[in-house]
Amino acid sequence: MNGFDALYSKAEERIRILSELPSTKNKTIEKLLEEKGVQRRDFMKWAASITAMLALPSQFTPLFADVAKLADRLPLIWLHMAECTGCSESLIRSDAPTVDSLIFEHISLEYHETLMAAAGWQAEEILDGAMHKYKGKYILLVEGGVPTAMDGQYLTLGPQAKTGLSVVTEAAKDAAAIFSIGTCSSFGGIQAAAPNPTGAKGVDKVVKQPVINVPGCPPSAKNIVGTLMHFLLFGTLPALDRYSRPKWAYGNRIHDLCERRGHFDAGEFVESFGDEGAKAGWCLYKQGCKGPYTFNNCSIERFNQHTHWPVGAGHGCMGCSEPDFWDTMGPLEQPLDSHLVMGLNSTVDKVGTTLVTATVIGIGAHAVASLFMNKKEG
Repeated sequence: MNGFDALYSKAEERIRILSELPSTKNKTIEKLLEEKGVQRRDFMKWAASITAMLALPSQFTPLFADVAKLADRLPLIWLHMAECTGCSESLIRSDAPTVDSLIFEHISLEYHETLMAAAGWQAEEILDGAMHKYKGKYILLVEGGVPTAMDGQYLTLGPQAKTGLSVVTEAAKDAAAIFSIGTCSSFGGIQAAAPNPTGAKGVDKVVKQPVINVPGCPPSAKNIVGTLMHFLLFGTLPALDRYSRPKWAYGNRIHDLCERRGHFDAGEFVESFGDEGAKAGWCLYKQGCKGPYTFNNCSIERFNQHTHWPVGAGHGCMGCSEPDFWDTMGPLEQPLDSHLVMGLNSTVDKVGTTLVTATVIGIGAHAVASLFMNKKEG
């Protein structure tokens, strides 16, 4: 049996196991989609897009459709730490129901402070009950950085004033899988920016179990749901990069797939916001775009029902899916001084502390060309 056949058989076995678990919903996903006006054709297109996004052969499309129907068989516990709730908003707030948001609605969401009606001691009982009832089976999703200074006292929850740190570590202990949703829970986010008085950290820095990071401020709904679907179908985590991000979503730089890349290659840069280059959609690198240093699929997936994203709207990428971006990517509207060589920002492909040598002279060459063109025009 080759690798493909083995993976396909694993997915089929996973679906069989899930189908034997009791359903937690009164309505099937087909009924829910029908009530919201989503046709089966659109549902299958969604399954095909998930398959393609995860870089799997098209033969897996019906399997992703099948596992989506069984999404309510594995319970989810969603915790909020130090955050703004923007990651939840990214997934659930839309002017029309998307398949992503409906899949999330179909999932057995046992605890989510923003969405649940219960509060206070009732909410605590629900959380404790879910962790006990589904011990070893639930998927834990955490939104927000975890304050650790003063033994976590910068964030307390509920009538018993439990620290966020204790809640996360307790919930992580018996989780089948742990997902950090957004940059704050992945890397600490703005809460961890210098001087970081609360000692905020990413979830993977405070728990002992493996964690998959889905960063972004916020991440796209597809990245959240796609990661969940992968775990549902295979029961394992996808291939990860060195920051524990799924490679299928964070394997390419914004710069590589940017809609303005052609202008970058032609040496056509926006010199100031509102100039003719800005009106013509030229490259925003000189205005501080961090796309060359940022790994994400924003230029493909986009936001607002996949219609737009910051670069498309005329502002450069801020690098929000990278560790410590608040401290390392500023000033947000200027190129990084740390990458200046002979007065030019020439090391476009610098990743962390390692240079990708294939295009070391990329920006330098284009910046020089742009400089000469501007002088000639002047």
